[in-house]
Amino acid sequence: MKYKIIWLLCIVLTVASCKKFLDVVPDNVATLDNAFKLRVEAQKYLFTCYAFLPKNGDNWFNPGFMSGDEVWLPQTDQTTWHAAFRIAQGQQNTNAPYFDDWSGARKGGPSDTRANNLKVWRAIRHCNIFLENMNDMSKVPDITPAERSRWIGEAEFLKAYYHFYMLRMYGPIPVIDKNVSIEGAESVPNVKRDPVDSVVNYISRLLDAATEKLPPRIMDENTELGRVTQPVALAIKAKLLIMAASPLFNGNSDYTNFKDKDGVALFNLTYDATKWEKARDAVKAAIDAAEENGHVLYEYKLDVLGLSDTTKRQLSIRNSFTQRWASEHIWALSNSYFVNEALCAAPFERGSNTNRGQLRGLWAAPMKIAKMFYTHNGVPIEEDKTLSFANYAELRTATKAERFNIEQGFVTARLNFDREPRFYADLGFDGGVWYMKDSPSGKDEATYYLKAKNGERAGFGDFVNYNETGYFIKKLLHWESTTAGTAAPTFKTYPWPEIRLADLYLLYAEALNEAEPASATAIEYLDKIRTRAGLKGVVESWANYSSNPSKFTTQDGLREIIHRERTIELAFEGQRFWDLRRWKKAADVLNADITGWNSFGKTADNYYKERVVFTQTFITPRDYFWPIGVYDTRRNPKLVENPGW
Repeated sequence: MKYKIIWLLCIVLTVASCKKFLDVVPDNVATLDNAFKLRVEAQKYLFTCYAFLPKNGDNWFNPGFMSGDEVWLPQTDQTTWHAAFRIAQGQQNTNAPYFDDWSGARKGGPSDTRANNLKVWRAIRHCNIFLENMNDMSKVPDITPAERSRWIGEAEFLKAYYHFYMLRMYGPIPVIDKNVSIEGAESVPNVKRDPVDSVVNYISRLLDAATEKLPPRIMDENTELGRVTQPVALAIKAKLLIMAASPLFNGNSDYTNFKDKDGVALFNLTYDATKWEKARDAVKAAIDAAEENGHVLYEYKLDVLGLSDTTKRQLSIRNSFTQRWASEHIWALSNSYFVNEALCAAPFERGSNTNRGQLRGLWAAPMKIAKMFYTHNGVPIEEDKTLSFANYAELRTATKAERFNIEQGFVTARLNFDREPRFYADLGFDGGVWYMKDSPSGKDEATYYLKAKNGERAGFGDFVNYNETGYFIKKLLHWESTTAGTAAPTFKTYPWPEIRLADLYLLYAEALNEAEPASATAIEYLDKIRTRAGLKGVVESWANYSSNPSKFTTQDGLREIIHRERTIELAFEGQRFWDLRRWKKAADVLNADITGWNSFGKTADNYYKERVVFTQTFITPRDYFWPIGVYDTRRNPKLVENPGW
């Protein structure tokens, strides 16, 4: 029987100066009879397996980006809302689940067809078909043994990644090791959910098999950037084992009664400390492979613009994420460039683009995220014994010494002063400087800044395009995008960095502290991140400036430092949502108010008043995993729904 397979067209971005992405244009329709007769057709099938990778660069389809509390949208117009943001507002349900990756539906708007093509189970089925045929040496006779092995490794990785993606979202899932479709009535009775530990072990073994076959680095950067390598596979294994060792998955008594219909327990209720040891070793292996193949923390060094040290430090931070194919990027998604710059960029003062609709700036960071960043002394604002933020709404005037962070002479809130470089690199705010390469002065003095009060250029002006909290997301806008003048802005897109070296350093510090309490080596890896961020090391900062100077000497204290460092460094990268879940902190953090400055205020006295935008609710343990949904649990009698749904 001939199975017709619809080849998904991979997104090909036309970037005139850089074609470093996976250039995939498969035939529209093909049959399995022909797919593995020749190398060229088999390669198209491989790229079809890649085509199901999450489009995280379009954050409309990034499940971690807006499902938590890191980014907020205007409350007065639901046309800006989408599935993930509705989950953040407690609207998830079982009748028609939002961001339904189990069936591939309701990930975007109600009429969105792109989401319906991204069924993860279908992706796994394609990987299985590819592996079955490529492991048959009578198929694809014109391919070299080395290339066959590499392609098999890529498909094994993708198959493992798709299982990991679903495990993180749904908890225990079916392991689909063979070409058995879970789509269609004829196959419904064939699958049931496997215990978490079994799924983790299966994914881990598959990643090990893939790693042996993958290249250590990409050699042909003109055509292959974005394809997976050994460091990518090792990094995903590290993230998998860190997740498996974390409180949500490791000895979680909330799931005592979570069993399948045969009575098999789907969670191991016994805490296993060795899981942290395995995770530690896996992260170290990933770091070693990454560093051996040229990955380093990015720093802005080749300055020809005569910028201040303050601005250069901010560009080191901003470009570590937005620089195309930066040395820090272990895995950048060539199938998904970041396409939401207009939602981050605000209309600036001084030579700004006057087209209000082109620079919307409606992605807002809640005030609690702004408060998470350290003081310039490198400790939390609530711990700094030399600086008081008790009255964080108190008005203060920026001095000349502060002109690279805040417009000189501007009156803004105390919360915006004396903060670490990542605060100014990541966030835009009323009075805050927003340096871009097309600066109207040609330098970082007398450059762009924001005015965000009601009636001002970046402030509330209509009921659609405004920032709800007063904190704009500068981090995601490439500094070389063009925003000046009256013409439409030109955004410099970049492949979404799915895994950065900084991410691995922070994971290693976390695993070390759990396996070796208060590990000095963990602090060393934290300090690598802090040095790039322009901060002193953990020991020096806490000893000299914190009201809790010995905090880093205990496992609990260092754990708190690591979690906060991770939240700051990876802000607005879609990581916080998953971290809060695996740490089992979501029940506390996401049962809280989303607050911001009073966007409707026209004067400093009225604007700088904290107001409640929305009150989030998170029901535990229900909301730690999304529902499979009524449709799938009814048509497959072997599936059990997640607890609470």
